[in-house]
Amino acid sequence: MDPNLSLQISDAMRGYSIETTPAGAAKIDAFANHVPAGTTVNVTYLAGADPADTLTVCRRLADEGMTPVPHVAARNIASANQLNSYLGALAGDAGVREALVIAGGRDRPAGPFDASMALLETGLFEKHGIRRIAVAGHPEGSPDIDAAGLAAALDAKNAWAAARDVEMYLETQFCFETAPVLTWERQIRATGNRLPIKIGLPGPATLKTLVKYAQMSGVGPSLRVLTRQTRHIAKLLTVRAPDQLVAGLAAAITDAPECRLAGFHLYPFGGFAKTAAWANAVVDGAFDLDEAGGFKLRAPRRDAS
Repeated sequence: MDPNLSLQISDAMRGYSIETTPAGAAKIDAFANHVPAGTTVNVTYLAGADPADTLTVCRRLADEGMTPVPHVAARNIASANQLNSYLGALAGDAGVREALVIAGGRDRPAGPFDASMALLETGLFEKHGIRRIAVAGHPEGSPDIDAAGLAAALDAKNAWAAARDVEMYLETQFCFETAPVLTWERQIRATGNRLPIKIGLPGPATLKTLVKYAQMSGVGPSLRVLTRQTRHIAKLLTVRAPDQLVAGLAAAITDAPECRLAGFHLYPFGGFAKTAAWANAVVDGAFDLDEAGGFKLRAPRRDAS
């Protein structure tokens, strides 16, 4: 294995963030058994869920020495008062200083907010000391908004961040291929994006599981790539890890200083523990590259599901 590429891959993975749902967190005995102290852990707030569940997990993460990053979904918020109370509890009870602000998956907003910018423009995040903000990035587009709308939203986010004492970055939906990500990054940089980008990675999981989540998330081009592979029934239970994607993006981060790619966010579709174990091995350099560009971990790894 090229030692330079190995170091690039490990450096790019270092500082990864990872996601959990409140239901998933209930199955984790101790986060410190799986990820290093200080790891950024995003906590979902899905449509119809109780925001108190997200708050409870954020409080637990802070108590365990992690960095909690709650999702704040515009279309889930019924009023400005609710937003103010929610952010106040997150900041005051769980010490939250960073949040992922998204539109949310509801067709009809629960209140007056229908987009992430509508939440940000309230000024309530700054009021509560939440000054590091992630917003959504869409390398493959979005089923909820057309290309022109995405471009306008990205321009607005860049302008908003530049005008305030707030650190903003893009965090993307999960991806499977290197070339479309790099093409998208070059395109948005050429049209004015200056925000750093965390690329979403699907943690190790079976092809069957990845296809299920891709269908749920509307990841179009990648879904077509996966679906072609499902024609071979024997491959459905084959575990896939994002090895080639990480290797390709790590090289781009190193070789193109102007590139805005700045790390990875992990979606643990095959399980939190399995995903964290894979990421930790990559950070530690405990892997070898095979001829196909995959990683052969030196430490044992159980099958994902």
